[in-house]
Amino acid sequence: MQPSEALDIVAQVAVTLAGFAGIVVVFRPEALHQWSALDRFRLRLLLINSALPLVFALFAILLLSIDPAPTVIWRWCSGFSLVVDVAFLISGRSLSRSVSVPDLNVTTKMIYYSVSLVALLAFTLQVINLVRWNQFWPFFFGLFVHLVAAVVQFVRMIILSPARE
Repeated sequence: MQPSEALDIVAQVAVTLAGFAGIVVVFRPEALHQWSALDRFRLRLLLINSALPLVFALFAILLLSIDPAPTVIWRWCSGFSLVVDVAFLISGRSLSRSVSVPDLNVTTKMIYYSVSLVALLAFTLQVINLVRWNQFWPFFFGLFVHLVAAVVQFVRMIILSPARE
């Protein structure tokens, strides 16, 4: 599969997940401002982890449209994703503080830390790709991790009713 085809698929999946977030909001019985802090945090994670892969994929598609394509294209993509991910991490720290630790059960903590560990691996691969490799697969792995995190949040929001957690 060519990188452009993979990026097209990532963009389609990211848009679909963002649309599913809208469906979750519409079909919940209470208004968004009445949701618990944990549910609002999950919705933010779902939206951010849907939007970032879309932005990253569009950026890569933009660079692929340059004729001839830059030889350091995947370094640029990894650098762009690192800058945006660091901004996401900094802003996410204040969002995560809105959720109190007693609100989190063991399953939620396990999922959160597992996804965080894989995200750290993706972040590390992006740094190495920026500095040394210039390969497509580390950049794509970062997109993959964001999409998996979004799917996890979507499934948890659908399976868990607002009062169950």
